[in-house]
Amino acid sequence: MKNFETLFAELSEKAATRPAGSRTVAELESGVHGIGKKVVEEAAEVWMAAEYESDEAAAEEISQLLYHLQ
Repeated sequence: MKNFETLFAELSEKAATRPAGSRTVAELESGVHGIGKKVVEEAAEVWMAAEYESDEAAAEEISQLLYHLQ
């Protein structure tokens, strides 16, 4: 599982280099609306994992939410 620093470094690299086919780049280019939709989706996944899955699954979903909040 990646930690926050690793996720932030990965996001920063993708934002700077804009690799073709990157979903992160596509989200950045979608603007506030697209990013907002992704944040809401990830927040729901955090809730579902916390409610119905393991602590590890919840931690993974929280990491993904933090990635998209950056």
